[in-house]
Order: sequence, then structure tokens, then C-alpha cells
Amino acid sequence: MAPDLHTGRYLLKPGTKLRLNEWDPADTSGFDGDKDDGEKAIDSIMKKLDPLQELLYAEHQHKVLVVLQGMDASGKDGTIRRVFEGVNPEGVRVAHFGKPSAEDLDHDYLWRAHKEVPGKGEIVIFNRSHYESVLVERVHGLVPRQIWSRRYRQITDFERMLNEEGTTVLKFFLHMSKKEQAKRLKDRLKDPTKQWKFSFLDYDERPYWKEYTEAYEEAIEKTTTDEAPWYVVPSDHAWFRDLVVAQRILTGLQGLDMKYPKLDRSKPETEG
Repeated sequence: MAPDLHTGRYLLKPGTKLRLNEWDPADTSGFDGDKDDGEKAIDSIMKKLDPLQELLYAEHQHKVLVVLQGMDASGKDGTIRRVFEGVNPEGVRVAHFGKPSAEDLDHDYLWRAHKEVPGKGEIVIFNRSHYESVLVERVHGLVPRQIWSRRYRQITDFERMLNEEGTTVLKFFLHMSKKEQAKRLKDRLKDPTKQWKFSFLDYDERPYWKEYTEAYEEAIEKTTTDEAPWYVVPSDHAWFRDLVVAQRILTGLQGLDMKYPKLDRSKPETEG
């Protein structure tokens, strides 16, 4: 039997002041095991996740939105691959949010996020998300304070509406140290199989680490709610990051009390 994982310690409760320097990005104390134990635990979780995702798709009632945010190289892509590698792709979709297009800029900043939210029976993973509008745009001064500062309320209202309409919202901040980021960026540059992911823009953003940290702290603090709380996931160890995310998604699906639809025995209508 795999050791227990206690994800509750990574939950930020509403009203809590967030100081990321008080959260250890290399922490694995929520799990009573090493990396090998962790990988086995992830495999065990995935075996449970697969049938639950199929049940979610078959029942066609609930919707699940997974939000992944983090500094460059914090492991958003890796988490998606590891956690969802065994599920049926028919009911899982990944939405990427990069630089807004001209069409995006013609609409309000939530427009491109809203059109990607899950439908009934679907899990959608936001690889970056609507939170970019209170991160990048704030750090680089693309919009004035009076605009980005009111977006916390708007984002909270948006997520509350999704929740009230039947969407389970699971939000994860992949908390990584600056030292670990430097190591991962160098690894990308040296590894031919990872060079396609490398961008000098990631290095250009490193001088803004302090500003991004402050932006994340305020965004997470002001938008963690009972309906859509944030989990601050230690991410210096990729296996532990994936384990925390996988366990929380599994717990979320298990809490939906889903049932397979009963066989429809009504005769199909025939044409005249």
C-alpha cells in the first residue's frame, strides 16, 4: 500500500495572507515516502482516475476545470502529461493561453477563457489561464493599476458563476524556486529533446521574479474562495508536484457522487 498524501496542507484558505517565501518549494513532508514511492502512488491514482473520468463523460452532468499556473519551467506541461496520460482523450481537453490574439483583444479579457470552459462530462485543463491578465499585464505595465486591481473581483465572480452552474474548479499554483528554474532552463538548452521548449524570453522574464512573486501572491490571496480555492503545490520535485495535483483531482472526482446512466429502453421513433 502506498503511503498517504496529505494535500490539505497545501490548500490556501480564504482570508489567509500569502507569503510565498514561507512556503518551501522543495517540501515533500506531506507524503511519507521517497520518489520511488511517489511514482508508485501516482500510478495507483491514475488507475482510479481513468474509470472516474470515463464515468464523468458517460454521466454527462458534471464539469471539471483544472487551472495550472506557475513561473516559466514550473512544470505545467509535465504535470498534464503525467497526470492525464492514461485517461480517455475523448473527455479531456487542454486549453493553452499565450499572447492574446487580435480577436481576443477585441473582447473583454475573460472572453477567451470563457469560450474554453468545460462542457458537461468534460475535464478541461487551463495551461496558464485568465490569471495572466493580473500577472503579465500587471508586471509589465500593459494596463494601469485601476484596471488590473478590479479584475480580482471579476475573476472571483466568474469562477463563482462557473461553480454555481455545475463546474468544479481546481486551481494549482506550481511553486518553484528561482534556483530550480535556472537549472531547468539550462537543462532544456542542453537536451536536444527539450530544446524545442526553450525560449530566450524565459530568461528575459527572470529579472522580474520579485514582481511576479508579488503579483502571484496578491492574485492567489484575493481569488481563493470556498468555491474555487488555490493549492500552492511545492514543485521543485516534479514527482511530488504531480502527486499532489493527481491526488487532488482524484479526490475532486470522487466527491461528485456520479452514476452511470440507466439504459434507455424507449423505442426509437420511426418515420411515417
